[in-house]
Amino acid sequence: MKLTSKIFNSHPSTDGDFFLGIKSILGFKPKNIEIYKTAFLHRSMNKKDKKGNPVNYERLEFLGDSMLGTIISKYLYNEVPEGDEGYLTKMRSKVVSRKHLNELGKDLGLLKYVESRIPKEHFGENIYGNVFEALVGAIYLDRGYNYCEKFIDERVIEPYVDIEQLEGKVISYKSLVIEWCQKEKKPFHYNVYEDTGNDELKHFAVKLTIGDRMLAKARATSKKKAEEKASKRAYFALQSRIDNN
Repeated sequence: MKLTSKIFNSHPSTDGDFFLGIKSILGFKPKNIEIYKTAFLHRSMNKKDKKGNPVNYERLEFLGDSMLGTIISKYLYNEVPEGDEGYLTKMRSKVVSRKHLNELGKDLGLLKYVESRIPKEHFGENIYGNVFEALVGAIYLDRGYNYCEKFIDERVIEPYVDIEQLEGKVISYKSLVIEWCQKEKKPFHYNVYEDTGNDELKHFAVKLTIGDRMLAKARATSKKKAEEKASKRAYFALQSRIDNN
């Protein structure tokens, strides 16, 4: 079988299959299935509307991001009446973090519906969260705010949002490590370099030095991920000293 026949470039075999799959994910019937098809349409397909405007999931992703933030904000506002603006903003950031949205997209199995000319294995992790947000945007356009809120409540808030757990969830280990180094007046340095090796995708390696000691190193497909991974390892190596400050 040729590679082109294997790549991730089609919806399920029929519109009926796609409709049933989306209905199962949503928990209710879509009205305009074409909106949902757009939510899974990657820009690599180079689709355009009658006016020549690009058609892909990115505009729906923008809309879904706004809707998700609004609905999560409303939930936190009602759920934590004692929380001030700073607290509520921090908690919302944890709920709608890219890592969390990627996990949601994976759990819902969204990638199998994506229409693209790019092979599945070439997608980065963020495709999951991007498509999840596009799906939220599609729900809003198709069924309005109440259905959008219902979906987020059932698929995000009820299964994933635990206020007490979120209060202790770390968003960025790099921020924690840097804050500690600055407080303790310890010099630190992230030495980042390309380290592709035998991998098809470009990789970056990072060595984190604190003081005169190389404390952690890591590899990932982006500089940011590599730095965060190394920071996490450094954090656990220093946890007793960081947590006692």
